[in-house]
Amino acid sequence: MRIISGKYKARKIETLNSNDTRPTTDKVRENIFNILGRTDGDVLDLFAGSGALGIEAISRGADSAVFIDGARDAVGILKKNTKGMEESVEIFRNDYRRALKALAKRGRQFDLIFLDPPYHKDIVTDALAMIDELGILKADGRIIAETHKDEGCQTTAFMSVKEAVYGTIKVNVLVKEG
Repeated sequence: MRIISGKYKARKIETLNSNDTRPTTDKVRENIFNILGRTDGDVLDLFAGSGALGIEAISRGADSAVFIDGARDAVGILKKNTKGMEESVEIFRNDYRRALKALAKRGRQFDLIFLDPPYHKDIVTDALAMIDELGILKADGRIIAETHKDEGCQTTAFMSVKEAVYGTIKVNVLVKEG
């Protein structure tokens, strides 16, 4: 797997050999970034895994990225994959709930948040509620929620401005409601 475009184009991304993670394929990642267009500002890659989404965002112009994953192996891969990057990169091994609370306590807000949790565990709905409650998405920010095609993003705080299905994967682009 490699970075598709931008400053780090063709940079190799190592992935985990685990049944617990499923890296976003190059095709889906390319389509996500085609939908997003320009990426700048600060990025949060929640359930980061290999970090491919956050690294792609930095490669395409984001100023900084925070990577969160609860798995020790994932954090090790994240450190390898981000080594030598000039941009501000922070990596944390933590449960997403604790991580979101800690980020809010530090006053962090993000222009772009990637949510790619394990499928069929109702995590997206909970994470979206916390993101809203804690105010960590900037007013004009966007959330990319990747779920199984049969799952939904139940939220009243955000509205979907684009939904796309790629095989078994559904991608929703969400913005703040109102």
